[in-house]
Amino acid sequence: MLWPMLAIALGFLGIAVLGVLGVRVFVEAQRLGREVARTTGRINRAAEDLEHAATRLARSGETLRP
Repeated sequence: MLWPMLAIALGFLGIAVLGVLGVRVFVEAQRLGREVARTTGRINRAAEDLEHAATRLARSGETLRP
């Protein structure tokens, strides 16, 4: 009777450990997703700033033409 109870207890413990690890993976995946979204926004803002700067530079270059 001892061995079957021990096997059930170890099986439950294994499932509990896998559940905890699954929750940790889920939380880290959400954190990574938020970080990717924030970085994508920063890249988009930088690209827009670069585009505006290039447009202003092109306009100022046109005014210097004879």
